[in-house]
Amino acid sequence: MQKAIIGKKVGMTQIFDESGKVIPVTVVEAGPCTVTQVKTVEKDGYDAVQMGYQDVKESKLTKPELGHLKKADVAPKKYLKEFRLEESTLNVGDEVKADVFAAGDKVDVTGISKGHGYQGVIKRWGAQRTPMSHGGGPVHRHAGSMGSTTDPSRIFKGKIGAGHMGVDQVTVQNLDVVQVDPELNMLVIRGAIPGPKGGLVYVKSTAKVAPVKKGEGAGISLNPQKASARVNPQKASARNK
Repeated sequence: MQKAIIGKKVGMTQIFDESGKVIPVTVVEAGPCTVTQVKTVEKDGYDAVQMGYQDVKESKLTKPELGHLKKADVAPKKYLKEFRLEESTLNVGDEVKADVFAAGDKVDVTGISKGHGYQGVIKRWGAQRTPMSHGGGPVHRHAGSMGSTTDPSRIFKGKIGAGHMGVDQVTVQNLDVVQVDPELNMLVIRGAIPGPKGGLVYVKSTAKVAPVKKGEGAGISLNPQKASARVNPQKASARNK
């Protein structure tokens, strides 16, 4: 069953496993979230669950937002997020906490990346400087000439250039849940996730599918020209078997 929750990034730290190895982890304050709407294929054309996170004063919401939450008999929420969850057993009003996940689960984490302001092509796209010698002038970190000739007499869309960097929605896939603390509403996830400390993140069961093992002979080629290489005793692969 697919699972999801809304949370906030607390920050990064490191923990040690049973063998003493260091694991870099990100701590996420996950939930509690309240189910505000359940969509079904029969009524809406697809299955989804909408969750609300973090209580807020009624004066902070618009009348349509308040009406939507009052219809579900849910307290005013600051954030609403819809997750495509198939075969979900959640109902309107149910509370989702961090313990919906367990250690060992694989998750995808979505957040808004850190903002870097207006940046040049070197920091934003990894472009090179121009040569530093022979009178390069004060333009070593500029993009350089990129104008076309009379035809097409313009720069094509997608060309790298200076501009606003960051504040993009980024998803990091297939991360491990290392620890879960229901009392502190805490998820400890291996690796880094996008966004600054305190940034809103969405944690969902991973979309990645684990490869299916097909047996010992799955990697053996049927090409007869390669058969001699597999049984050649002079090959390192044959000697190591």
